[in-house]
Amino acid sequence: MKTNISLLPYHTFGAKVNADFFTTFSNKEELTTILDQKPNDQNFIILGGGSNILFTQDFHGLIIKNEISGFDVISEDDNHITLKIGAGENWHDTVMQTVEKGWQGIENLALIPGTVGASPIQNIGAYGVEVKDVIQKVEFYHFDKKETFEYSNQECAFGYRNSIFKNELKGKIAVLSITIKLNKNWHFNTSYGAIEDEIKHQGIENLTPLDLANVIIKIRESKLPDPKEIGNCGSFFKNPVLPKKDALKIIEKYPEAPHYIVGEEAIKIPAGWLIQTAGWKGKSLGNVGTYPKQALVLVNNGGATGEEAWALALQIQKDVKTQFGISIEPEVNIL
Repeated sequence: MKTNISLLPYHTFGAKVNADFFTTFSNKEELTTILDQKPNDQNFIILGGGSNILFTQDFHGLIIKNEISGFDVISEDDNHITLKIGAGENWHDTVMQTVEKGWQGIENLALIPGTVGASPIQNIGAYGVEVKDVIQKVEFYHFDKKETFEYSNQECAFGYRNSIFKNELKGKIAVLSITIKLNKNWHFNTSYGAIEDEIKHQGIENLTPLDLANVIIKIRESKLPDPKEIGNCGSFFKNPVLPKKDALKIIEKYPEAPHYIVGEEAIKIPAGWLIQTAGWKGKSLGNVGTYPKQALVLVNNGGATGEEAWALALQIQKDVKTQFGISIEPEVNIL
């Protein structure tokens, strides 16, 4: 166990913060030993890739980094393959492993930062696909009950960027693995954003999972900063899903507003467009700002603190609320 350790290598925003204690685990037994040996009153969190977290101050407690590996075939037939993947695996690397083998289902989720264990917690999604679409089971360890559970897709209570792990079980569990089911017969979702245009631009005629993953990567790289080069914690706000009548009022006033139908009575309007229209795209406040190519991403312009980033986020929230009457919620965990 390390003490008074800098968290710079362990989160993507790049704020200079320390943790009192830091350790890792690579299996459930190591995790249970760590939890049994720590003081009962010691604050702790489980950390994955650190790409969806903003530290606004030093962390006074224990950070336990999940490093469980594993990429195992559970079952396979002519149409599907079922995989069990360790929670500490890198998400993008996992996507690329599947598409290179010709398995289809998560190619639209390429280049999303973070670990496999975070994917069901957030119900990560992009370009019309969510991880809930492929998850069969989520295995996790419950701290208080000191038991391992395996929840079905339905028991996970998935919603838009949401799950039971962000609500009833928040702070009470550590994800150990996920089980996903992928297709050998391909059913691509290319209707979202600029995917179709990029496919045509590249002259792809017989689309494969690897082709589509590479298309997604190119689109994301054109709009989003690489956290290795510019500190950020990904998309900072959730895209608001509005009652149909409220969304239509905004669309009537702003006919150019991008929007997506969600069921019969709801419409999603991108938070990035709202922030941009409120005048924040590419603007800075001190050492933090929004990315010039995507207003949804808050970036560290150099030497920024988490407090500065949170102050900017609050100002953006206020301005969007004033202009549109919409409350945009952080997708990022604020500590």
